[in-house]
Amino acid sequence: MESLVFTIIGDDRPGLIETISTIVNTHSANWLGSSMAQLGGKFAGMIEVSGQPEQLSQLSASLMELTDIGLTVVIEKAVTSTAHRHQETQTISLFGLDRPGIIQEISKALAARDLNILDLKTEITRAAMTGDPMFDGQVLIEGCNDAQSEGLAELLDKLSIQLGIDIELIDKPLAPSD
Repeated sequence: MESLVFTIIGDDRPGLIETISTIVNTHSANWLGSSMAQLGGKFAGMIEVSGQPEQLSQLSASLMELTDIGLTVVIEKAVTSTAHRHQETQTISLFGLDRPGIIQEISKALAARDLNILDLKTEITRAAMTGDPMFDGQVLIEGCNDAQSEGLAELLDKLSIQLGIDIELIDKPLAPSD
C-alpha cells in the first residue's frame, strides 16, 4: 500500500466533494484524511488516500482531468518514514482583536522551540457589541513533552500580553477508555 496527498483549488460550487469522492472510490482508494474549506469564494481541499500503486497511478490520472473543469490539482506521494514518530500533541487557542502579525509571531515562537504545527484553523468574526474584527484561532502542535509544556505556557503568556490577545494552552483530550 502507498499513499498520495493531493490538493485541489478552484471556484467553489455544489458537488465538488462528491466529484472528488467518486473519483477516489472508482479507483478503490481509501480516503484517509482531509481538510477542505471555502475561502474567498474558492474551494480549497487537501486529501490523503491510500491504495495499491496501480490504483493510485490511475487515480492520479483521473484527478488531473479535473483541470478540464477549471480546478488546479497538485498530487504528491505521501512521505512515510519510520523516522517520523507521532509525539504528544497540544492545542493552543487564540482569541482577540484582529491585527496583522498574529500568526507570524505565534509560528515564530513555536519554530524557535522546534514544535511542529500539525493543524491551523483561523477565522475573523465580528465582536457582538462593537462589530470590531476578532481573530479566533486553534493551533495543534506536536513535539511538546511535559518539560517543554511549562516553558511553552510561560512563553504563550508573554505573547498574549505582547499581542494583546487571549492565548490558552489546552491539554490534549483524553482518549476513550477501553
